[in-house]
Amino acid sequence: MKPLKEKISITIDSDILEKLREYAENDDRSLSQYINLVLKKHLENIEKKK
Repeated sequence: MKPLKEKISITIDSDILEKLREYAENDDRSLSQYINLVLKKHLENIEKKK
């Protein structure tokens, strides 16, 4: 079963958004998929430090 997803609206600095779009394209992912992946890895890193 796929995890449930929710739509949100956020504000991101232009320079960060530009880099995210570039990395997402290079990784052959949508921007949304890439941001989700980045956030997931970041949260995993935080958990490892605890």
